[in-house]
Amino acid sequence: MVSFLAESKSDMTSSGTAAIKRSGVDRRELLVLAAATVSSAALSPPLYAAGRWTYDLEPKEIDEGVYLLRGADEHLSTKNGGNIANIVFMETGEGVVLFDTGPSRLYGEELKQVIANTTDEPVIRVIVSHAHPDHYLGNQVFEDLPIESLAKVRDVIADIGDLFTDNMYRLVDVWMRGTRTVVPTKSLSPGRERIGRRELEFIALDGHSQADLALYDHGRRLLLAADLVFMDRAATTPHADLQNWQRSLDQLQQLPIDTLVPGHGPVTAGYRAIEQTRGYLSWLGETFRNAADQGLVEAEVNSLQIAAPFNELAVVQEEFIRSVSHLYGPIALDALDPIE
Repeated sequence: MVSFLAESKSDMTSSGTAAIKRSGVDRRELLVLAAATVSSAALSPPLYAAGRWTYDLEPKEIDEGVYLLRGADEHLSTKNGGNIANIVFMETGEGVVLFDTGPSRLYGEELKQVIANTTDEPVIRVIVSHAHPDHYLGNQVFEDLPIESLAKVRDVIADIGDLFTDNMYRLVDVWMRGTRTVVPTKSLSPGRERIGRRELEFIALDGHSQADLALYDHGRRLLLAADLVFMDRAATTPHADLQNWQRSLDQLQQLPIDTLVPGHGPVTAGYRAIEQTRGYLSWLGETFRNAADQGLVEAEVNSLQIAAPFNELAVVQEEFIRSVSHLYGPIALDALDPIE
């Protein structure tokens, strides 16, 4: 957990974070607001406009009755407000199924309004794919509904969700005001389920994190893969198990897929995103094993060149260095000769 929590841009204390949660505004927020007013370069429009903070969410219909809110292919920052994950909602004829809720209370509020502006159907199911905070910190806006996830996801958020939330305050700053951790309230059982006109399957996997949920629409051959699949953006690995992740990709590749929505990156047809993710993870594991066999230390691994075509992925250099800190130590230990 430490590697994920260490991605901080400031040393803001826990007490400072708590103060922001209570009041919704502090001196740092006022400074950010002032900077945005003075310089249009401080935050890219339309994030700050006309004296208000907004994600300016625009849903795109990617399949019949399925809408995508596309996250930026970037790291978490005050520039993007934490809006880096793909969020999806779908009409079923009986109501809307929402897959993930975004990185903050403010995002959740805008998401709720976007859904109301897009469809007459009410939200009836809120699903959380996994326990990474850019995917679930809009939960509090939907507390009037059961919020569902795999049981392991509930356990992780209940255990360390507040630490994730504190770190998001450090990384995303003013965008997080008023955001608090809301643990999913209902454990989701994997399997097929008819919801309105859709035959959906909830698929329990792991590898990207301790527990990863994918959602598959059998009628539309549509896969919502969450962070098990990345496209044109380097995969994140703070809680990854590369072998389990590859096994999960094997399972997803057995599905007939016309449209795939990755957790980060553009929507693709067929299996291209799965294959790209598989290739990057395979290269990452092989690179670390070779480095360990050569006895390289982490600083030396950090300086290794990223092979084509993976060197063209968004934020790959930064993610590679993070993956060294997340994954290389145990691989290097395994490569050591046993003491006789």
